[in-house]
Amino acid sequence: MSNYSKKLKASRGFQLEKFPTDVTNEIGIEFAKVELKKIRKKIAKLQDIMYAHNRYNVLICLQGMDTAGKDSLIRELFKDFNARGVEVKSFKTPSTLELQHDYLWRHYINLPPKGKFGVFNRTHYENVLVTRVHPEYLLNEHIPDIHETSEIPKSFWNDRFSQINNFEKHLTDNKMIVFKFYLHLSKNEQKERLLRRLEKGEHNWKFSPGDLTERKMWEKYMDCYEEAIQKTSKPNAPWYIIPADNKQIARYLVAKILWEKLSKYKEIQYPELEEDIYEQLNHYRKELEKD
Repeated sequence: MSNYSKKLKASRGFQLEKFPTDVTNEIGIEFAKVELKKIRKKIAKLQDIMYAHNRYNVLICLQGMDTAGKDSLIRELFKDFNARGVEVKSFKTPSTLELQHDYLWRHYINLPPKGKFGVFNRTHYENVLVTRVHPEYLLNEHIPDIHETSEIPKSFWNDRFSQINNFEKHLTDNKMIVFKFYLHLSKNEQKERLLRRLEKGEHNWKFSPGDLTERKMWEKYMDCYEEAIQKTSKPNAPWYIIPADNKQIARYLVAKILWEKLSKYKEIQYPELEEDIYEQLNHYRKELEKD
């Protein structure tokens, strides 16, 4: 179980296929459900303290193929949070305004303020994943010297990896705590989840014909994920590969990692009252009782 809590060290030999998508033979589903309830209460309490402490902020980045379970993970993981303590942003196709800025701009302006958790449901990594699978999308960014896909230089993607690493280093240098989770789903499990969307009337709205188009490019996406993770898993902002064929276990593992890492920040405490106010507490209490 501890293997899934380890930071991924960047390695040229990194291969996604070496990481399991299903670990139900190691972690019981009922165990995961019970433990998730316990851990999310601890994290919610920590966030309340963090809000009062007002020195740290936490960014949680979730990536994964369609149906990997990002939405339900967010719903279940933050169920015990005070609504003021967490901000969720889902990044879809860039708007006209967003395309008038560099590709990281819309992510930067949605970072969580101090004292809060921010969740990016899909992230700045879309800019080295979707746009790499569909390079024609880059033309919407109006990048100088790139008017057609044949003009994209060989160095372009490595430059973006470096820019993303610099972006995350800037965040962590300024004491933001960054988590990056890749929900590792098997192609067969995605098929089953897409079929359920078609079979269950209340889930039909989740289905898009585009899901099938993207599924046909599965191998290309895996290659892009593999390189992106390999080149951007750094000590300050490591990737965690989460087996995602079972949603309950995936939620538990993400919660477990968050708690293990965040509970080490012993300096996150409720702020102490100023001494002169503390000494007058009884006086203030009596004043209110007389009112």
